[in-house]
Amino acid sequence: MLGHSHALSGLAAGAATLPWAPVQGAVAQGAWIAAVGGFAMLPDLDHRNSTVSDMWGPVTDVPAGAIGALSGGHRWGTHDAILAPLAFGALAVLAAGAFWSTYLLMALAIGLALRALHFVIPGRTETTILGNLVLSWGGAWLLLDHMSSPAWLPWAVAAGVLTHVLGDAITTAGVPVPVLWLIKRKRLALSPIRTGAGVEKMALVPLFVVATLVFAYSNTGLHLAVDPLVDRLLSAG
Repeated sequence: MLGHSHALSGLAAGAATLPWAPVQGAVAQGAWIAAVGGFAMLPDLDHRNSTVSDMWGPVTDVPAGAIGALSGGHRWGTHDAILAPLAFGALAVLAAGAFWSTYLLMALAIGLALRALHFVIPGRTETTILGNLVLSWGGAWLLLDHMSSPAWLPWAVAAGVLTHVLGDAITTAGVPVPVLWLIKRKRLALSPIRTGAGVEKMALVPLFVVATLVFAYSNTGLHLAVDPLVDRLLSAG
């Protein structure tokens, strides 16, 4: 799928999994949704000079080259439905033990989401290196300053990565057969949908947007505040 489709599907997955997510409070819930959405772009950090690897210039582009070399190239190891969530999740466990690495993880999630959803802010500020750095690191600082240490980040990483893999699995390019591709390189494609095809743009993208809004409304407790207000307005009318 296209980058913005992956990010939107990640946001929808984040909102849908809120009842089981180890988060409490509105800020942490919002951070969980944003993190899963951003981390749904992580698997594409497996080759250099891509849209997401260029996000912070050499800071993200050089590691992307190393990740691609270790994972067997684009759309291989980082797209394994079993190994990729485990590997990225394990790295997140190590990073979540210290403030600055946690800060980096959260900024990375926000930056990836903004980079993919480049239509969110007028002027495309988030597509520039400096603009993305300011927005992602500033956003991460605000979130971490208003909630307890997010020990849940590894779970958000795994959820985002798995969402990405499932999204690519329904395209013609497919994903590697989990684990077994290490023995013989074979791919798995679950549908004939081409990346960027009309069905993705016209059906899947709106579906992800609606799903995010519906799940966020019902799972964040927002309905507990809004529904009584609506009832009072209707009764007053």
